[in-house]
Amino acid sequence: QLQLQESGPGLVKPSQMLSLTCTVSGGSITTSYYAWSWIRQPPGKGLEWMGAIAYDGITYYSPSLKSRTSISRDTSKNQFSLQLSSVTPEDTAVYYCARSIATDNLEEYDWWGQGTQVTVSS
Repeated sequence: QLQLQESGPGLVKPSQMLSLTCTVSGGSITTSYYAWSWIRQPPGKGLEWMGAIAYDGITYYSPSLKSRTSISRDTSKNQFSLQLSSVTPEDTAVYYCARSIATDNLEEYDWWGQGTQVTVSS
């Protein structure tokens, strides 16, 4: 059974960088042909796919967030990470990591983390 667990600070100051890590157990992040995504849900809004890193290390980003987003991985720890720069209060959301079912279907997921609340506030 696959498990994903998000970790990172719950409070970030405006203009700073938001950094989250997703630790995966029960399966490898290098298994073909999956991708590993970050998704967020601001309060009162829908889910927003932010980006992903595929089994082969290739990254994909939402065009609206691409300039501020970086996704990386540590295969030795079976983890992947999100960095979002220059945050504002509009980046306040519950952040999820999830497994995308394929690199050509990044917004369909079969496993999710429980989510972590991140608040941007001074």
